[in-house]
Amino acid sequence: MKSLIVYCSSHGTTEKVVGVLNERLIGKVVSVDLNHDKSIVDLKEFDAVIMGGSIHAGMIQRRIKRFIQAHHEELLGKELGLFLVCMREGEMAVEQFNNAFPQDLRKNAVALGLFGGEFLVSKMNFFERQVVKKVDGITSDQSRLDLEAISEFALRFNHLKINA
Repeated sequence: MKSLIVYCSSHGTTEKVVGVLNERLIGKVVSVDLNHDKSIVDLKEFDAVIMGGSIHAGMIQRRIKRFIQAHHEELLGKELGLFLVCMREGEMAVEQFNNAFPQDLRKNAVALGLFGGEFLVSKMNFFERQVVKKVDGITSDQSRLDLEAISEFALRFNHLKINA
């Protein structure tokens, strides 16, 4: 089974998550960062698609939203995994996840993941630093990545592949 991971990474946290997923997923895995890779992705080449991004100002990246809009029907026909990297927890994280991905894709997904997040203030521009400081009171790098949640997501996705 051949899987595609489509993601956006602004400061490197989502890329770090994708690296962990790549280590834990079985089969051939191709990763595409929509922020850096401008090549056209042909979903027909893949049996499964994992898609994820991070939350900035309460929203997932526009490139992820555009990818979903452009490939929505085709994604419904794939084995699908969806994940979100965000610093919020509990109901607020679930709300951000639900706002990031359409309901029909969430219902069709075999694996859903909330992986925690990071504030990498050292990699933010001036405006981002000011917003994070004002909204969250954060002035230095902080990490709350949930490696266990990433591993559980990979296990659920691998179980799909083993039973395919």
